[in-house]
Amino acid sequence: MSDKEAGRTESHPNYPTVDQSDRTLPRNLRQSGDPGIEMLVSTRVRKSPFFHKSFVENGAWRATVYNRIYHPRGMLKPEEGGMMEEYDALVNHVTLWDVAVERQIRVKGPDAEALTNYVITRDATEIEPMHGKYVILCNEDGGILNDPVLLRPAEDEFWFSLSDSTLMQWLQGVNVGKNFDVEIDEIDVAPMQVQGPKSVDVMVDVVGEEVKEIPYYGLMEAEINGVSVLVSQTGFSGEKGFEIYVRDATKHAEAVWDPVYEAVVDHGGMQVAPAHHRRIAAGILSWGQDMDHETSPFQVNLAYQVPDDKDADYVGKEELERQQELIEDGEYPFVHKMVGLKLAGEPIRDYAPDFWLISDPETGDECGYVTSPWYNPELETNLALGFVPAEKLDGDVREVYDGDIETEFQVHLPDEYAEEPGEPVYAKVSEVPFKPSVNPSAREQAKLSAREEASE
Repeated sequence: MSDKEAGRTESHPNYPTVDQSDRTLPRNLRQSGDPGIEMLVSTRVRKSPFFHKSFVENGAWRATVYNRIYHPRGMLKPEEGGMMEEYDALVNHVTLWDVAVERQIRVKGPDAEALTNYVITRDATEIEPMHGKYVILCNEDGGILNDPVLLRPAEDEFWFSLSDSTLMQWLQGVNVGKNFDVEIDEIDVAPMQVQGPKSVDVMVDVVGEEVKEIPYYGLMEAEINGVSVLVSQTGFSGEKGFEIYVRDATKHAEAVWDPVYEAVVDHGGMQVAPAHHRRIAAGILSWGQDMDHETSPFQVNLAYQVPDDKDADYVGKEELERQQELIEDGEYPFVHKMVGLKLAGEPIRDYAPDFWLISDPETGDECGYVTSPWYNPELETNLALGFVPAEKLDGDVREVYDGDIETEFQVHLPDEYAEEPGEPVYAKVSEVPFKPSVNPSAREQAKLSAREEASE
């Protein structure tokens, strides 16, 4: 019996019977819960330029570490309404987010476009200056290394606005053998996000009427309180929103934060933690939770990030094209596929401390795990993204998100959310996004266009 075969029957609680044979580093699936530990604040982890505003002045009461920077993950305490009250502010008013953890890695020089085109799967030559695009970078095995927003503020300059994985050293390492004529470094730029239906009103207050003309993923140079900033119409919420990138942020972050925060409050808003409950409803993925360096784009609804018409070589191209051919032939080069789930149980109103297990209702066997769950008040149900066996899904694995699938699983929730303590709840595979984005992604736009054509 091989080690991988033996792993399938391993009963250790860190490694239940969920098949993780396609991973070198399995997920730790032990259900340890939240032991209520305290986060140590020390100089080993960086404080962002907004740290004092978020934690000292505005009272963020808990944090995580994201890109080796402390990140506020709770502004209102549970007795004040907690994350669901923050959700209400986001979808009905306007919110300010401290997202300085989105470290900015700049590639600048005569070969900036060539290097960028080599490390992303999409075509960097199609990104015009003063525009951006959501992209992924993969390793040679087709695993997703990062999924940043890529900004192009100048012809010879790109900023990788990172999700939660270090990328600068990898980019520098790639260039050791390639010798592109570029500089690769982290720059002193810190972003904040203004998200929600009143975000345009806030941005008009702080940078002027011209902000209304920024297209989705467009950029605009501006000044706030005498400080140079770059504004983009982007965000992590599925709602209307903008990001403000503060230059020389170590020195100027608070000078920009104060007037933006004042405008948000004037329009009935507040500072909140990043809205994972809303991004789940929009089907927006979180690196580290929903994917990592061992996850293929074809597993997690990112097949559209692998173009059929990019002639230029890029890291991972050969493997991704191999996987695409296998899938087209009905073979899955991985065990699990991510799906959307609507699940029963009590409303999930906070972050999950574990990857909750999924089982097959017919056999009772553990077969997958939830990555991102939360309750949605508009839909009045718990929503989740999770991995289930690809072989259990009917039809083309790339199209699982697109229909009313009806396939059922069971999810093993903690007792606080279970309908009956110790008993799993039923979950149905459902279309994603659960709730449309204000600005649909390229994939959502393609799906909407296909539906319109079919109805004609």
